[in-house]
Amino acid sequence: MEKLIDAHSHLWLRQDTTWNGKPIRSLGNGRSIFLGEEVQMLPPFMTDSRNTAEVFLANMDYAQVSAAVVVQEFIDGIQNDYLEEVQRKHPDRFVVCGMCDFAAPDLAGQVRRLADRGFRGMAVPAHRLSAPLNSPEMVQMFRQMEELGLFLSITLADGSEQVAQMREIIAECPRLRIALGHLCMANPPLTPPWENPDWREQVCLARHPNVFIETGGVTWLYNSEFYPFPSAVRAIKEAAGLVGMERLMWGSDYPRTITAITYRMSYDFIVKSRELTDQEKRLFLGENAREFYGFQKLIDLPYIKNMSE
Repeated sequence: MEKLIDAHSHLWLRQDTTWNGKPIRSLGNGRSIFLGEEVQMLPPFMTDSRNTAEVFLANMDYAQVSAAVVVQEFIDGIQNDYLEEVQRKHPDRFVVCGMCDFAAPDLAGQVRRLADRGFRGMAVPAHRLSAPLNSPEMVQMFRQMEELGLFLSITLADGSEQVAQMREIIAECPRLRIALGHLCMANPPLTPPWENPDWREQVCLARHPNVFIETGGVTWLYNSEFYPFPSAVRAIKEAAGLVGMERLMWGSDYPRTITAITYRMSYDFIVKSRELTDQEKRLFLGENAREFYGFQKLIDLPYIKNMSE
């Protein structure tokens, strides 16, 4: 099997933050208080609710995933200190994203300081931001990222709400490598994404040479359908029809998605799909991410037979 790269995952030691005035807090047995509701945030065997690199590496080794990109989200709290440690300990397995404190001033300065700490990319959960992406301070931040050679991992609001703003950023920073998250949120509640012109408009941002799309959480978007997620495959194929499979990258959204499925299942539905060619699978599951994120040394992982086989 070709070497696999996961372009969208999360790590944290503990969730302890708020969003829109509501708490997000780790409990035990993988559960969290999430915006006023108790949810199963992690698999229940993570009894201490610590989502660590070591547990993820065990999952990666078992699933034969050579490397992963760790992004950040406001709902987990800023994890820069822990992720700096992860990057230092496991430089060949992880590329980690820093994240600015958007409530604090001098975003460009924050980016410089995070780059000095070894972060190679920055995460921007733009769908949760109130400030426009093309505000002067945000543009200055994006310019700083471009100058430093960092990549941008960004999740936009559903549909086309932030597309025009993103076009301005792409024009302003043509050398800034941009990964759009969550397959551009390909699950409109009433309309299949391939019939939704707003979704298609966001996907078409990847026609720019510096813009890629990663599919983190696509199994969550189609959780009600469940494995083997035929509509997720359809959405990936539709996006490829718009921008080419060479612009798309697999992402798992680990660990949240593995409360419902195993880590291997987050890509196995692609491996076993008859709707994609072998070359499309190679590009999607690793080769595109290797090019975009600049992975150099990818380890070989043997298949370990299950006891039940």
